[in-house]
Amino acid sequence: MNSLHIAIVGYGTAGQAAALLLSRDGHRVEVFEQAETLGPVGAGFLLQPTGLQVLWELGLLPDVLAHGRRVNRLYGETPCGRAVMDMRYAGLDARLFGLGMQRGALFTLLAEAWAGQGEIHRGHAIEAVSDDTRRVRDQHGRWHGPFDLVVSADGSASRLRVATGAVKREAVYPWGALWRLVPQGDWRWNDELRQRYVAARKMIGLLPVGTRPGDGTPRLSFFWSLPVSDFDAWRARGLPAWREEVAGLWPEADACLADTVDADQLARASYRDVTLRQWYRDRLVVIGDAAHGMSPQLGQGVNMALMDAMTLRDALRVQGDVPAALEAYQRERVAHVGVYQFWSRWLTPIFQSDRDLIAHARDLAFLPMGRLPGGRGHMLRVLSGTQHGFFRKLELQPAFLETLRDLSPSV
Repeated sequence: MNSLHIAIVGYGTAGQAAALLLSRDGHRVEVFEQAETLGPVGAGFLLQPTGLQVLWELGLLPDVLAHGRRVNRLYGETPCGRAVMDMRYAGLDARLFGLGMQRGALFTLLAEAWAGQGEIHRGHAIEAVSDDTRRVRDQHGRWHGPFDLVVSADGSASRLRVATGAVKREAVYPWGALWRLVPQGDWRWNDELRQRYVAARKMIGLLPVGTRPGDGTPRLSFFWSLPVSDFDAWRARGLPAWREEVAGLWPEADACLADTVDADQLARASYRDVTLRQWYRDRLVVIGDAAHGMSPQLGQGVNMALMDAMTLRDALRVQGDVPAALEAYQRERVAHVGVYQFWSRWLTPIFQSDRDLIAHARDLAFLPMGRLPGGRGHMLRVLSGTQHGFFRKLELQPAFLETLRDLSPSV
């Protein structure tokens, strides 16, 4: 396909990856970002093998591995120490692992890789797209374009996806979270995502996320689940009372919060459940959370964003025109994303809700189900991002798997 003039709305992971991939293919890229100062939003995340494969194709895998922290196991328990979840990547393939990473680290690596290859407009909140989907309008009423392609990568609260005319579902989850990066210190489980549950009403999580450029201190991403409606009540209750509660549930987790002295040190996060009947219209296409926002229970958001960007790049390479490419992009991604949206919708109330009976059943059944031959394989493929629909698996490239084995960081 000839070089296209492409507008990308949003400079999160999906927008960054799309800008880099499309610029490298010779397209002229302009990015519109509502923030005046560029930077990451959020604390840490878990890169799955699918996301790592995209970063491998971008040539960023060595740097990503240098800053991230290898995660071999996901383990969840009750405060009394009863195991609820225990999954290891090695049960699927000895070469596979997750990688805990700070958002700031991935943001910096992607931004540095794209530097000088395109134009970015800061402080431009894009609010609408023209009827012919070739122009975008910012918060000041100014129109920009025309473009050959407009990529909506403006997150789960997207203003542009409505222009597809195909929004099927858009709902805010009632439960959110408080996040913070804390020093890793002498945390014992430095190759595991550890979680502790009180029914489904409370969940504490700690994920090793390594370092970031300019900061060599290894850190953990701390997570505390609570209803969005309780954010203000949590703050009014005061930090000392909350710290006392954390200490009662998990003393080692509270020790990681030693330098947490102000409520403003914890960021608030909320999530949306987003489903589209169609991911594009004419010259507008939606990627990342704007296309398929979901609960963070499966830890797939960043990985899905990276895969969306790569699949869009590939479709534009193969197809002869933009409409055909967008159709091919949607066909490929819907087949992969659908099962994750399904399980995210079903699993969220099991881990974040006030349904005590469901949580009790989870505590009894989740671990045994994960040990059954059929259930174990399905769970591990969902975890690693390699489940494709309900009955297929997404094959990772052999060359990537060999590189992963050769470059994999030690624990």
